[in-house]
Amino acid sequence: MGTHALEHATSTNGRPSMNGQAKAQQHVAGVGSRQDQLFSNDVFNENAMESRLPAAVFKKLQQTIRNAEPLSHDVADVVAAAMKDWAVESGATHYTHWFQPLTGATAEKHDSFLSASPSGRAINEFSGSALVRGEPDASSFPSGGIRTTFEARGYTAWDATSPVFIKRGPGYGTLCIPTVFVSWTGEALDKKTPLLRSMEALSAQALRVLRILDPETRATRVAATVGAEQEYFLIDQELFRQRADLVVTGRTLCGVRPPKGQQLEDHYFGAIPTRTMAFMEEVENELYRLGVPVKTRHNEVAPGQFELACVYEGANLACDHQMLVMEVLKRVAAERGLACLLHEKPFAGVNGSGKHLNWSMATDTGVNLLDPRDEAHNNLTFLTFLCAVIQAVDQHADLLRSSVASIGNDHRLGANEAPPAIISIFLGDMLTDIIEQIEAGQARKTMKGGKLDLGARTLPQIPRHSGDRNRTSPFAFTGNKFEFRAVGSSAAVAWPTTVMNTIVADSLRQVGDALEKALGTSRTEARVQSACKTLLQSIIKKHKRVCFDGDGYDPAWHREAEKERGLPNLTNSADAIPVLSAKKNVDMFKRLGVLSKVEVESRTAIFLEKYVKQGEIEARTLLMMTQREMLPAAVRAQIELAEAVATTEGADADASEVRAMLDEVAELVVRVRKSAARVEAALDEHAGEDLGKHARHMRDRVLAATADLRVVLDELEKRVPADLWPLPTYYDMLIAP
Repeated sequence: MGTHALEHATSTNGRPSMNGQAKAQQHVAGVGSRQDQLFSNDVFNENAMESRLPAAVFKKLQQTIRNAEPLSHDVADVVAAAMKDWAVESGATHYTHWFQPLTGATAEKHDSFLSASPSGRAINEFSGSALVRGEPDASSFPSGGIRTTFEARGYTAWDATSPVFIKRGPGYGTLCIPTVFVSWTGEALDKKTPLLRSMEALSAQALRVLRILDPETRATRVAATVGAEQEYFLIDQELFRQRADLVVTGRTLCGVRPPKGQQLEDHYFGAIPTRTMAFMEEVENELYRLGVPVKTRHNEVAPGQFELACVYEGANLACDHQMLVMEVLKRVAAERGLACLLHEKPFAGVNGSGKHLNWSMATDTGVNLLDPRDEAHNNLTFLTFLCAVIQAVDQHADLLRSSVASIGNDHRLGANEAPPAIISIFLGDMLTDIIEQIEAGQARKTMKGGKLDLGARTLPQIPRHSGDRNRTSPFAFTGNKFEFRAVGSSAAVAWPTTVMNTIVADSLRQVGDALEKALGTSRTEARVQSACKTLLQSIIKKHKRVCFDGDGYDPAWHREAEKERGLPNLTNSADAIPVLSAKKNVDMFKRLGVLSKVEVESRTAIFLEKYVKQGEIEARTLLMMTQREMLPAAVRAQIELAEAVATTEGADADASEVRAMLDEVAELVVRVRKSAARVEAALDEHAGEDLGKHARHMRDRVLAATADLRVVLDELEKRVPADLWPLPTYYDMLIAP
C-alpha cells in the first residue's frame, strides 16, 4: 500500500496546515467543477446546520459536538425539524438509525417521515426524540450472551459528532443518522460505543501528560486521528456469480495459479485499466457526496488488485467513513457489472488485501503530538508520546494482534507484503538513533537525511528522508504517525482503533502517574525535563525489545522475537481471539471505562463464534462444489479419456499415454472423494460447548482437512480439459481481458 497521500499535513511549527476535509475539498476542486459541486452535498454538515438553525440552537449543537455536552429535548426538536426539511428537500423519504453491530457490517431499519394528521392528511414529521433515540430489536444481533433470544429490547442513540447523511439509490433517498447501539441493560452491542469511550479515555490521559509537560497549553481535548487505506480486487460479475465459493465466502476455496501472476511486478502503479478507471471515478464521486475525503487511487501489486485511501480525520468520523467506503465499492461495482472482493485473501499465490490504519494524536489547538519536527531530540513532548506508544505496544502486543484476528486475515498475515503475526515497531534510522541516545543518557542530535543528487542537471535535488520504510513491519512510524499494517481489508477499523486508543491511553496513564510521583508539587521546567528524561530512559530500557527495523519475514527474526525477546507470535485467530479476555486486558478496559468485563467477554465469544461459523461455511461450500461440480466434471473427463483409449486401441495404436492420463484422473477422483470424506468427518465431530475448544477443532481438523482437499482439487483442475472444468479459473478472473 502507498501511504504518501496520508501524511498528516503539518506546517513547520508542527500545526496541521489543513484538516482532512479541507485537503479533500482542495483535491476535489483541482480535478473539476463537477466533483467540486458534489462534495458533501448529501451531508448535513456544519455549514448546512448553520444555515438552517437559529444561532442559539446552532451554538448549543456545536457545544454538544465539540465538548460532549448533553443536548436538551427542546434543542433536539429544533435540530430534527431542520434536518427533516433538509432531507426531504434533498429527496429523502425515510430515515434510519445507522449503526455498527458486532456482525462486522452496518445495520439500518427505515421509517418514513410521513405520518397521519388528526384530520387524516399525510404530513412529514420528525421529532427530536426520533432523532436522538431508536428502539431496534437487539435479540437477533450478536451479543455474546449479554442478551438471550427472548430479551429483545435494544436502543440506538444519536452520535452527534458524526454528521447525518443521505444514502441514495434509483429513485429513493434515506436519511442516515449515525448512532450507537446498546442493550436494554446498557451494555455496548456495537463497535462505535467503545470507540467513543476510548477516544474520551485517550483525551483525558493525553491532556494530563500534556499539562505536565506544558502547563501553559491551551489544548482542551486530544483526538485520535485516523486515515485508512483500502485494498480490493475487481473481477467480472458474471465470473463471480459462477463461483459459489466467492459468492458465499468471499474467497476462492480452490484454483490453480496462472502461469503469470505478480512475478514481473508490472501491475503495481501501472496504468489503470479504462473500465476500472470509470469505476473509480464513480466511487469517488459517490464518496465526495457523502463527505468522505478519498484522496488516492492506484493499481496494487496483484493482478486485478487496486487501492484507494482517505486523508486524515478524527477517529470516529474516519471509522464511519470506512464503512461507507466498503459499501460504496461493492454497490458501484455491482452496478457496473463487476464484483468487488474485500476478502483478505481471495486468491492464493498473490498478494492479499489489507487496510492500513494510519493513527496519530492531535490537540484541538492543531498540534500533531507525533510530529517530530526538525530537531526531534529536543522535542520533549514528541519523545514522551512516542515512548508512551512504544510502551503500549510492548505491553499489549498480544491484544493488538487479537484486534485484527479473523479467519480471512489468517490467510494473509506473514507473506506477500503483509506483516507477520509478531507485533513489532519500526522506527527508522533517525528515531532509532535518538532512542539509543536517550538510553545511553542524553539525546544530543537529530540525524539528517540530506538531499539526493539524481545525476542530471535537469532533475532537482530532492530531500532524502532520514529513514527508510519497512513493508514487513506490522506497526511502523511513517513520518508523523504510526501505520498499523496488520488490519485486514474486510475489517471495520473501529475495533483496532478502539484498541489502539485504549492501550495508548493506559500507557499515558502510567506516564502521568510516574511524572506526578517524581515531581510532587514542584514542577519547574528543569525538574519536569529531568523527570521526563529519567522516565523515558526507563521506558526505553524496559520496552525496546518491541522495536525492530529488519526483515519481518526472516525466520531468524521469528526465532529471536519469540525465544530471546519474549514477543508473542499468535499465528492464528483461534489463539489470538481468546487473548482479549486475559485479565490484564479486562482490567485495562474496565479501568479506563472503555468496556466492562461482561462486554469484553461477550466480544471474545462473538469473535470465536464467527471464526467457527465461517470455517464451517467454507468447508461445506467446498464440499458442495466438489460433489456437484468438480467430481462430475472429472467423471466426464474420465469418460472421454476411456473412449479415447478404446478408439486408439481399436486402431491398433499405442494407447499407453492416453491410458496413463486416464489413470491419473481416476486416481485423483479417488483422492478427492477420500479428502472430501475427511472434511465431512471433521465437520461431524462434536467439539463441545466450549468456544475456544471449538475454534481449535475448526483450525486443526476442519480447516486442515479443507486445505488438503484443495490441494487435490487443484491437481484435478490441471488435468481436466478446460471445456469440461465447471469453474472460472484464476486465469479467467485475473489475467484474461
